[in-house]
Amino acid sequence: MGNRGMEDLIPLINKLQDAFSCIGQSCNLDLPQIAVVGGQSAGKSSVLENFVGRDFLPRGSGIVTRRPLVLQLVNNQAEYAEFLHCKGRKFVDFDEVRLEIEAETDRITGSNKGISAVPINLRVYSLMVHTHTHTHTHRARHTDILLNLTLIDLPGMTKVAVGDQPVDIEHQIRDMLMQFITKESCLILAVTPANQDLANSDALKISKEVDPQGLRTIGNKLLPLRRGYIGVVNRSQKDIDGRKDIKAALGAERKFFLSHPGYRHIADRMGTPHLQKTLNQQLTNHIRDTLPGLRSKLQSQLLSLEKEVEEYKNFKPDDPTRKTKALLQMVQQFGVDFEKRIEGSGDQVDTAELSGGARINRIFHERFPFELVKMEFDEKELRREISYAIKNIHGVRTGLFTPDLAFEAIVKKQIIKLKEPCLKCMDLVIQELINTVRQCTNKLGSYPRLREETERIVTTYVRERDIKTKDQVLLLIDIELSYINTNHEDFIGFANAQQRTTVTAAINNKKRVMPNQVIRRGWLTINISIMKGGSKDYWFVLTAESLSWYKDEEEKEKKYMLPLDNLKLRDVEKGFMSTKHTFAIFNTESRNVYKDLRQIELACDTQEDVDSWKASFLRAGVYPEKDQVDSEDTGPAESFSMDPQLERQVETIRNLVDSYIGIVNKSIRDLMPKTIMHLMINSAKDFIHSELLAYLYSCGDQGSLMEESADQAQRRDEMLRMYHALKEALLIIGDISTTTVSAPVPPPVDDTWRTKEPRRPPAAPGRPTIIRPSEPSLLD
Repeated sequence: MGNRGMEDLIPLINKLQDAFSCIGQSCNLDLPQIAVVGGQSAGKSSVLENFVGRDFLPRGSGIVTRRPLVLQLVNNQAEYAEFLHCKGRKFVDFDEVRLEIEAETDRITGSNKGISAVPINLRVYSLMVHTHTHTHTHRARHTDILLNLTLIDLPGMTKVAVGDQPVDIEHQIRDMLMQFITKESCLILAVTPANQDLANSDALKISKEVDPQGLRTIGNKLLPLRRGYIGVVNRSQKDIDGRKDIKAALGAERKFFLSHPGYRHIADRMGTPHLQKTLNQQLTNHIRDTLPGLRSKLQSQLLSLEKEVEEYKNFKPDDPTRKTKALLQMVQQFGVDFEKRIEGSGDQVDTAELSGGARINRIFHERFPFELVKMEFDEKELRREISYAIKNIHGVRTGLFTPDLAFEAIVKKQIIKLKEPCLKCMDLVIQELINTVRQCTNKLGSYPRLREETERIVTTYVRERDIKTKDQVLLLIDIELSYINTNHEDFIGFANAQQRTTVTAAINNKKRVMPNQVIRRGWLTINISIMKGGSKDYWFVLTAESLSWYKDEEEKEKKYMLPLDNLKLRDVEKGFMSTKHTFAIFNTESRNVYKDLRQIELACDTQEDVDSWKASFLRAGVYPEKDQVDSEDTGPAESFSMDPQLERQVETIRNLVDSYIGIVNKSIRDLMPKTIMHLMINSAKDFIHSELLAYLYSCGDQGSLMEESADQAQRRDEMLRMYHALKEALLIIGDISTTTVSAPVPPPVDDTWRTKEPRRPPAAPGRPTIIRPSEPSLLD
């Protein structure tokens, strides 16, 4: 071709194709290629074997090619073949190549004649030089040399399923062909047997669909093609069965075209060697034409790889300091990742899910307050306990004054109940911390033992701190129990407690936020039976006084507004077929809440959303329903004496308890997050930054600790190979683009011949597979 850079381009594209196939990114670059299409037994395999000069493709009846075969032909002194899936193994016996193709095909598709779009990559190295001497004066000597070429042999088109094939095998094959030939970067080699009615050629029909102007197709005269068409003579089935040598068949093909009166004047443009040369030139020129777009894609790929490859560029496996440096970097990065997930970060924000710190924040300020409130208001049980306490303190006497001991006994009992939600909160935080550690260690996957040891060491430390933190939280509750401070500035005292009523306390407690303040907005599903309209999603707005829902988030079309007075929350079991999590709102006075419904069931996608909505309802003063103990409801009548004096004493202590427990809850809600942060989370961060490395060194041999996984070593090698292949490709493309003049697209084909009935050259007897050539006038 007169340009060494152009000759190097096809091997380089092959190299890129291998590199991207190994890394699983072959679809990112539409590399220029030639796809071979045709019907079953059209002669595609014979054409490819003629190029190589060897029998190496599977043969038989029905669909033989059941996976795309990416065939890369490379000119080389030694003759052998290599498969991409058998790295390092050279096949010198081409019968073994055939067996390997069959075995690899069956491995993916099974043995039932099914097909798969997963390609088999085969590279054949050969020189294929032989000489023919002819008696014709104008042709004294001819030499066949294997030219660099890349073709994709695709399954032959069929219309009937055989054996265990799917009934839609025709459509499956067609879809596979379309994946390749619809790309503008793909040239199409349409193979049609000469003994077939060319007007019905499957190859030409499908080529015309994707290439109506014939710009990308090399094939046959019935379809006007700017890239021309070439006739070849394949071996007959008898020749194949008799193991006729391909080189001898090529000699016979050459002799046929030189001696036949219909072809001798264009013999130099017929035959397998000319087809191979033409394909080589066409592919090379096509690569050159697509260089601008290819260069842009290569540069984009290179830029995306730069960051990943940076750490591999100076990789020295035998460098004694490499493992130490890698260990330091990994531990440091682990600490940074852990801190970012806990403390938050402005860079590389995860928009897919909540990070560890955000989830812990929800536990602190939504889940924990909700758990406290759930156990805070059980009015009936609390009043019964106060009544029992007062009576037991007075004994047989009738007390004139409200006893302090009753208040203290009830308060302590309520404070002790705080232990359960506090410990539950601790367990939730621990689980989130361990999940965060596991997520951060995922980045250490290159070194399996380092990842395993890091996760074990940090998780063990976190669990140790869990015990100490729980002890400290329980100590906070014990401190609250040790001294009931009735002189606290927020405590209402006995005088105010006697004047305060339960109703007033409830109202004051409920109006902690401004009446018109919006507490939460979001989508919820109202679960209604199909008979009453079915479930539907609405946009809900919760304020301190009402719950409203709208058609959508624009909040223009209001569907309903529900006042929050006398409303409570109730858990609802998840339905058998439902994927959503549900809770309900009901009226404590047994009134309908919405239309004729006594309760509204609201559904969320996750339990976390349910808990978050419940916490929002708490802020609005809507509390969860309390489970009542049936046996207590039918207790002795004297437990609820109608004595006015006792009732006043119960009311007074009830108000005092409410006031003091509010103080304790406020203190615990404030101290719990601080205690957990100080004793567990901050301590874990300090441990990772200051002590983790020492613990890792004490685990044993540093060499085994920093031993790479096989996958990581393979990934590094493939990444570096692809990176250098991309750089080399860009260098060669740069040289070619400045030294090569692009050839113009072939002129439009003159198809006026269609108005006349052309004389068709007769097919040679015993040569059943010929791709018919055109008339000489169409080749000019």
